Amino acid sequence: MTDIQNLNDIKQMVNSFYDKVRDDAFIGSIFNEKIQDRWPEHLEKMYGFWQTVLLDVHAYSGSPFPPHAQLPINKEHFDRWIEIFNQNIDDQFSGPIADEAKWRAGKMAEMFNYKIEYFRNANQKPLT
Repeated sequence: MTDIQNLNDIKQMVNSFYDKVRDDAFIGSIFNEKIQDRWPEHLEKMYGFWQTVLLDVHAYSGSPFPPHAQLPINKEHFDRWIEIFNQNIDDQFSGPIADEAKWRAGKMAEMFNYKIEYFRNANQKPLT
């Protein structure tokens, strides 16, 4: 196995990950209901996001949290998301960038979960 090196690798990582997510019994319906027929646009955003994060190619701008803020999700959903993400990486890639992807995804899941819980407990809506 090789490391994540270019846009083609990012696309492979993103496409295979979201194929698994869409079919997952626990989190698939949440994604499918939210995204509906906009999967091509969502995948393009994810290519740009991960290119920016992992390859230092500035292909994404925006704030990734607001679209997730009102989803009916909790820690168990993030745990499943990260389990699928890490397994997907481990099945295809090996190296420091692959490790960085898993670390960043874990931190992102942790932060998103924290922020969602914070806003729920404060009975407030996040700024969008």
